[in-house]
Amino acid sequence: MKKRHIALAALGIVVVAGATTAYVASPTVHEGNAGEAPELGRYGDLSVGTEEIAITLPGRVTFGKLDMATGSTELEDRTLAVRLFYPADPVAGSTPITYMHEMTPPGMEPFTLEFAGRAIPDAESTSDERYPLVVMSHGFNGWSTQFSNLAEHIASRGYVVASIDHDDMQIEGITDFIHSFAYVLASRSLDQRQVITQLTEQAASNPGTPYAQIDPERIGLIGYSMGGYGALATAGGDYDYASETFGTVPDDALVPVQQAASEDVPVDAVIAFAPWGGQPDNRVWSAETLANIEVPMLVVSGSQDDVSNHAEGVSWIFDQLTGTQRHMLIYREARHNIVGNAFELPEDAPFRAAEFLSEPVWRQDRINSINQHFVAAFLDLTLKGDADKAGYLDVPVPVASDSQWPVSAGEQLNGTFAGPDEADHWRGFQRRWAAGLELHSKSAGE
Repeated sequence: MKKRHIALAALGIVVVAGATTAYVASPTVHEGNAGEAPELGRYGDLSVGTEEIAITLPGRVTFGKLDMATGSTELEDRTLAVRLFYPADPVAGSTPITYMHEMTPPGMEPFTLEFAGRAIPDAESTSDERYPLVVMSHGFNGWSTQFSNLAEHIASRGYVVASIDHDDMQIEGITDFIHSFAYVLASRSLDQRQVITQLTEQAASNPGTPYAQIDPERIGLIGYSMGGYGALATAGGDYDYASETFGTVPDDALVPVQQAASEDVPVDAVIAFAPWGGQPDNRVWSAETLANIEVPMLVVSGSQDDVSNHAEGVSWIFDQLTGTQRHMLIYREARHNIVGNAFELPEDAPFRAAEFLSEPVWRQDRINSINQHFVAAFLDLTLKGDADKAGYLDVPVPVASDSQWPVSAGEQLNGTFAGPDEADHWRGFQRRWAAGLELHSKSAGE
C-alpha cells in the first residue's frame, strides 16, 4: 500500500510540472484580472472614464425626528451626487482614479478608505455610439463608489453606469438610526426614479458628453440591500403601506411614493443584491404586489444572510416574482456583504467596519469576479439582446459543485472556460472552480 501512495505522489509531481509548462506557453492570467475569474468576470475591451455630477430632485418631502411623532413634513429640493462611469477614448499616460471615502462609525473616529480604480477622471466620452444605462443604488449608509469595481467592469463592456450617492443621514445613536432609516424607507425608490428620469432627459440635449451616450430605451437598475428594496418598487412592486415597518414614516412622506408607483419607469432589467424587506418581521410587500413586476430579474443572496434573511426574506421575494423570468444566485455560507470593493482596512479600523464591508467566509475579490460574470451575462442578455448569454444563466445543475467535466488522466486544461461543448458544467467557469454556488431559475407563471 505504501508503494501505491508513493506512485500517486510522483504522478502528482509530473502533473504539476506539466501544468506549469502549459501555463508559461499559454497564460490564463491577464493584466488586471485574477486568473481565477470566470469568463465574463474579466474586464471588457473599452477604456472607462468617470466623473461626478450633481442632480437636483425637486419637491421632496422631508421630516425631522420630532416629525415622526407629530406627522409634520416639509417640501424642499434634494440634491444628490451621482458618479458616472462610461466608455471613453483612451489617453496615453493618464492616471487612473483612486476612490476615497471617509467612514464614520457611530461613536468612533472617522477613517479614510481608498480603492485604486481603473477609470480615468473626466476622460472624453466616446459619443459616436449609444449604450444602455445602468443605475446603481447602494445600501443603508453606503456610498456611490462602494461598488466602483462592478461599475467600471460594466462600463468596460459597453454601458453607461450612474451610481447614486443617496446621502443617508449619519448615525450617532438610536434616535438617529430610527430617523435615518425612516427617511430611507420613504426615499430610496423616489431617488432612483427621479435620477433615471433626469438622466434620460439629459441624453437628448447634451451632445459630446457622457449623457449623449445613454440609450433611453435600454435601462437597467442594480440595488443592494435598501437599494434593492427601492429597486423592486421602482420596477413595479408597490409596497404594502399597511406594513408596521412604515410606522415611523409620516403619512405625508409616503404619499409621493404611492403616487409614483402608478407611474411607469422605463426599467428593462433589475439586479437585486440581498434585497431588504421580504423578511417576515419587516415585510413591506404582499405576494400580489411583487407579482406585478414584469421586468427580468436577477436576485443575488448569501445563504446565511441574517440582515435580509435569506431563507424567509430573499427567497420569499424570489418565489413571489411570478410575473417575470428570474434567476437567483446564492453564495453558500455567505452573509449580507455579497457585493462591494475588496477594501484593505486600516489596522486600527474598528471591527464594525469589517462587518459592514466584508464577508466572513468568502474572499471579497472572488465574490466580485463572480458577480461581474453574472451581471455581465444578465445585462447583455436583457439590455443588448445577446441570446448567447442565456447559456451562462441556464445552468445544467442548480448546485455548482454538481457540475461534471470529465478529463482524461493527466490532461491539463490550464484554466479553460467551460463552453457550449461542456454541457454538464456551469458555462464560463474553469473546471473544479464552479463551487460554493447555487443558481435557480423560474419562468413567469412559476
